[in-house]
Amino acid sequence: MNISIIGGRVIDPASNTDATLNLHIKDETLIAMGDAPNGFSADQTIDAAGKIVCPGLVDMAAHLREPGHTAKGTLASETLAAAKGGITTLICTPDTEPCIDSPADIEFIHRMARKLCQARVLTAAAMTQGLEGKQLASMATLRNSGCVAVSNARRPLANTLVERRALEYASTFGMTVFLHPEDRHLKAGGCAHEGAVATRLGLPGIPSAAETVAVARDLALAEHTGARIHFCTLSAGTSARMISEAKKAKLAVSADVAAHQLHLTEQDIDGFDAQCHLEPPLRTLQDRDFLRRAVADGTIAAICSDHQPHEPDAKEAPFPESQPGLSGLETLLALTLRLVDEGVMPLSDALARITCGPADLLNLPYGRLAEGLPADICIFDPEAHWTLASESMLSAGKNSPFLGWEFKGKVTHTVFNGHLVYQAD
Repeated sequence: MNISIIGGRVIDPASNTDATLNLHIKDETLIAMGDAPNGFSADQTIDAAGKIVCPGLVDMAAHLREPGHTAKGTLASETLAAAKGGITTLICTPDTEPCIDSPADIEFIHRMARKLCQARVLTAAAMTQGLEGKQLASMATLRNSGCVAVSNARRPLANTLVERRALEYASTFGMTVFLHPEDRHLKAGGCAHEGAVATRLGLPGIPSAAETVAVARDLALAEHTGARIHFCTLSAGTSARMISEAKKAKLAVSADVAAHQLHLTEQDIDGFDAQCHLEPPLRTLQDRDFLRRAVADGTIAAICSDHQPHEPDAKEAPFPESQPGLSGLETLLALTLRLVDEGVMPLSDALARITCGPADLLNLPYGRLAEGLPADICIFDPEAHWTLASESMLSAGKNSPFLGWEFKGKVTHTVFNGHLVYQAD
């Protein structure tokens, strides 16, 4: 199908484009920006006047739950939610059941996503067999099967020797290693940030050092092995400072932060709100502000959803027994745009953190608008106000601390691979 998107404000951070342009799509490809090519005839025209047209969003951390946890979500439900959120490329975490540690597991995810044709699903494969943290997975085989990185998700490694061997193995094949920095001994069963709020509520705490000690260890091993590492979902300001220093020392290191960590703090768990039981935990206002500055200056090059849908029962237990995580696909863009409204960074920089920023970290040809590339496009109304309500969410998981929040900036259309996969009512 040929599609023309007419009269929108086109913002493509990768090329520093910010202009009123028409886009023209033939089959799966963006073939022209500006005037339509000779002989081109659109089967469908989208009027984008008054709207912003940007690359489809790239999300580096989405727990899609299938296979194994389909009561929480399926590839069908979660890629549909992604389309509603303007997300066209997702990196699926390996902690499914069975976990993604074989070519067959990777092919299952990719084949299902291609059949659904709602978003592109790429895989981060398991770093160790069964995610058990002991024996290394066959990274070369996984890479050849199409994974974009290796990760042990939030499962601990047996010891630092296993991590060293994993980084050496990955470095040999030029693979990026996703690390979730956490010292399990310092975490020690905690469920909230170790601070005044957790103390007052009587909740077992997780100190910031549980993250920063792990970051220091991982940076030392990265320097020793020469591996390319990416820190996932940072929560502590000190972690961002350490990564900034490592980047200045020319280590091959990058990082992302979950959108909710840029807006919520430990104060939000007051009242034992299990929707705010997250992993890593919400930390202090100072941590939040430091992370915001790190995102603004590019130390943290990507904002992710850290999407973790749950069935209702998972959040109805007392805070310590509830399952951590939130459903974040449908609020990724809105939370990023809120940073612009609050003066944290300009619009183009904010969009870069959810488009070309994450794509560039993995050398992916997505998150940008250019002739000849796949037509992945998000169109949103920057002035539209909307309220997040559970009944309007398309994700199977309705677990979000942002229920009832009013947002500004609403996705009206999502085009994935040349197909219109979402259109707002």
